[in-house]
Amino acid sequence: MATNNIVEIFRRLDAYPKTLEDRIKTFGGALVTVISGIIMGLLFISELNDYFTPNISEEIFVDTSRGPKLRINLDIIVPTISCSFLGLDAMDTSGEQHFQIEHNIFKRRLDLEGKPIEEPKKTEELGATATTLFEKAVKNLTEENKCGSCYGAETEEIKCCNTCEDVREAYRKKRWSLPPDIGTIEQCKMEKNSEKVEKAFKEGCQIYGYMEVNRVGGSFHIAPGQSFSINHVHVHDVQPFSSSSFNTTHRIRHLSFGRNIPGKTNPIDGVEGIALEGATMFQYYVKIVPTTYVRKDGAILQTNQFSVTRHQKVVSIVSGESGMPGVFFSYELSPMMVKYTEKEKSLGHFVTNLCAIIGGLWTVAGIVDSFLYRSIKAIEKKIELGKFH
Repeated sequence: MATNNIVEIFRRLDAYPKTLEDRIKTFGGALVTVISGIIMGLLFISELNDYFTPNISEEIFVDTSRGPKLRINLDIIVPTISCSFLGLDAMDTSGEQHFQIEHNIFKRRLDLEGKPIEEPKKTEELGATATTLFEKAVKNLTEENKCGSCYGAETEEIKCCNTCEDVREAYRKKRWSLPPDIGTIEQCKMEKNSEKVEKAFKEGCQIYGYMEVNRVGGSFHIAPGQSFSINHVHVHDVQPFSSSSFNTTHRIRHLSFGRNIPGKTNPIDGVEGIALEGATMFQYYVKIVPTTYVRKDGAILQTNQFSVTRHQKVVSIVSGESGMPGVFFSYELSPMMVKYTEKEKSLGHFVTNLCAIIGGLWTVAGIVDSFLYRSIKAIEKKIELGKFH
């Protein structure tokens, strides 16, 4: 008897009392059940996906972990200038300069429609054209027996000019410009008629790869002509053409600093610069923010994010603007660093959300079903009483 009393008392704690009425299954109830089941499944998948996506916390602090080098990844297409007339140069605020960068940089010749003509070659292979190789060979064979004229540019260091490049160098030393018609120079006649000059504007070029520079502010550029420095002034010799002959229209397929990390975007990828006339100088001012990414497994990835400001101008005597045609990038490093840290989400939080989805949706579906059932019953009753015709 005592046991029955205890069972009866415990039974009163039932929060889900059962009705003695037969349950009625309706078409509306089935529809609500199917719809709520689909919604429940979609919400479950969404919650599961969110659970496996780690939380990422963000911190900003002063950057004290300066690395020795900054890696610059680039892939740029210049569609109307051949690879023979394009070079990649870099310099930084410490005074270090790199001309015609070759290491880890490749050039791919393109036709005017943008299709590859041949397999990519390193710039060092393209820098030495058949003409210059021939000139070097001639110089080695004849320099002891012949002393070519430097056309008034002789110095104590340069007394003989046996090749076109020797004449160029002598004129650079004197800070003179070569004659507009380079064919008047005997040593340059062969170069004027060379295949390199003939194809200067009949091909395009894709320059891609990466370079490592000092981790300080600096710049790099892709510009036509042979680059050199006179009294710390960076100069490009575009002979036998004029600067206005070069159309520096370009497309930046990719530009980034450091390795890629989840969520990182490169804001300049796919950007095109259209030159409406020759001798156009494109300038991109880049602000770099060092970034550290800490993964769930403890691995630390060092990279950089950046923002870009664009500008372009026509450089010519007529416009009065100084500079040279080409694509120029100037970058600065921020003293602040951003740190992203991946964190796993709590299993308890996932289970709580799952229960909230199931319970909440089940309750709402019950309310909707009850409302539909009672509404239909009320309408049917009124029809029976003749209030609806």
